[in-house]
Amino acid sequence: MLDNLPRWARFGVLFALGVGAALGQAPLDLWPAAIAALALLLVLHRDVASPRIAAGRVWFFGLGYFAFALRWIVEPFLVDAARHGWMAPFALIFMACGAALFWAVAGWIASRIAPRSQLMLALLLVAAEMTRSLVLTGFPWALLGHIWVPTWMAQASAIGGPHLLTGVTLVAALAVARIARPAWRSGAAALLALLLVAILLRPGAAPQIAVDAPMVRLVQPNAPQHQKWDAVYRDQFVNRLLELSGQGDRPDLIVWPETAVPYLLNEVIDDLRPLDEAARGAPLVFGVQRVDDAGRFYNALVVMAQGGRITATYDKQHLVPFGEYIPFGDLLGRFGIRGLAVADGGGFAAGTLPGPIAIPGIGLAVPLICYEGIFAEEIVAGPDRPRLLLLITNDGWFGQAAGPHQHLAQARLRAIEQGLPMVRVGNTGISAMIDAQGRITAALPLGVDGALDAPLPAVRAAPVYTALGDWPVGLLLLLGIAICAINRKRDSD
Repeated sequence: MLDNLPRWARFGVLFALGVGAALGQAPLDLWPAAIAALALLLVLHRDVASPRIAAGRVWFFGLGYFAFALRWIVEPFLVDAARHGWMAPFALIFMACGAALFWAVAGWIASRIAPRSQLMLALLLVAAEMTRSLVLTGFPWALLGHIWVPTWMAQASAIGGPHLLTGVTLVAALAVARIARPAWRSGAAALLALLLVAILLRPGAAPQIAVDAPMVRLVQPNAPQHQKWDAVYRDQFVNRLLELSGQGDRPDLIVWPETAVPYLLNEVIDDLRPLDEAARGAPLVFGVQRVDDAGRFYNALVVMAQGGRITATYDKQHLVPFGEYIPFGDLLGRFGIRGLAVADGGGFAAGTLPGPIAIPGIGLAVPLICYEGIFAEEIVAGPDRPRLLLLITNDGWFGQAAGPHQHLAQARLRAIEQGLPMVRVGNTGISAMIDAQGRITAALPLGVDGALDAPLPAVRAAPVYTALGDWPVGLLLLLGIAICAINRKRDSD
C-alpha cells in the first residue's frame, strides 16, 4: 500500500497517522481518531517485507505521535529562554525519537517472530508502553491508554491500571483493522464486546457527599514561573496565598501548591506565624524546598498544624531527570548544563520515607509532588486505608496548552486506580477536587488566582489494582505473545 509512494511520502503518511493517534490525548480527547490511526498502522503492517521496514514504519508513526502529544515539553525551557531556550527543540526531538524507539523495537520483534501478524504487533505495543513506563526511571506520559480518561472505559483502570487501558486501545484498533479483512465478523464482535464492557463500567451519578465531609480549600496563587522566585515578586505571591487562605469561613484543610513558599523551610521554620494566622487553626499543607545538615536539597511537602507546628514532612522521591537533577550533575555543571528547577548542578536529593502522612482532623493522605502523580505503580498507600490522595504541583512549567490538561488526566486515573478522592492543587492550575471514580467535582481553571472550597468526596472500597498492580496485565500479555508466536502462521494468512 505504501510501497507505491516515494520514500518521503511514506514517511509523511506514517508521521501524519502518528499525529492522528495523538489527537486522542488531552485536551483534544479525540479517542476515535486515535483508534482509527492505530488501526491503519496495523493494516499497513500486513504488507511489511522485513523486520527492518516494520521497525522503520512504526518508528515514524511513533515520531509523529510523540512529537504532537509531548509538544508541551518545550515550555520549561522557555521560562528562562536566554539560558535554556536553545535546548527546547532538542528536548522535543530527543523525547519524540527516544519514545518512538520503544515502539520501533516492538515493530521489529513482531515482524521477526510473527511476520505480518497484526495481533503480535498490537501485543508488543502494549509491552513497549509498559517498558517505557519503567526504563531510565520511566516516563509513562501520553500512554495509549490515556485516551479513555474522559470515557466510561477509564473505570477499567481500577482493575488493571493504565496498561489495561492501553491493551483496550490496541484491542479496539485491532478490531477496526480486522473489519477491513474477510474476518470482519470477529472485529465487529470485539467492538461490540468493548461497548458492552464500557456500559457495564459506567460509573453512574456521583454519590451524595456527606454533610459532615471535610471542607478543603484549594489555593491557587497563579505565580508565573519566571517571576515565582524573583525577589521583586515572591513576597507578593506569598501575600496572595495568605489572603486567599484567610478569607471566608475557616475550612477543615488548606492546601497550597508545590514550592508555594519561595524560601527554604530552614529560613522560615522559626516564624510561621503569618501562615498560622491565615490558617486560623486549620491544618495547612504547603510545598517548600529544604536543605538538610549535609547540604542536600529536597523538594518537600509540609503539614503545619495549629500553632505553626510542623507535624509531617514528605520529600519528593521520584525526581524529574534533567529537571530536578542532572545525572552526573557535578561534572556536567562545569559545562553549564544544569537542572531547570534548581541552580545547583547536582540538583535535588530524593526522599527516602514514603507516605502516607497524617493530616490533623482529616486522616491519612498519600502525598504526591508533581511528577510523582504519573507513576501508577509507585503509589504506596500503606497497610491502613488512606482518606485521600494529596497532589501538589507547579504546572506553571508546562505553559497553558496541552501539558497541564494531560497531567490532570493522569491524576484522574490515579484516583480511580486507588479508589480514593484526590485533592490536586497547582500553582497556575488546574487545581481540582477529584472523586474516587475520577470525576472532577470542583476546579479552578488555568491561569487564574483564587481559592476554592470543596467537600472531600468519600473513599471507595479498595480496587483490585491496589492489591495486584500491573502483574495480571503483564502475565496476560506474556501469555498472549506466547500463543500468538505459536499460532503465527494462522494469524499471518
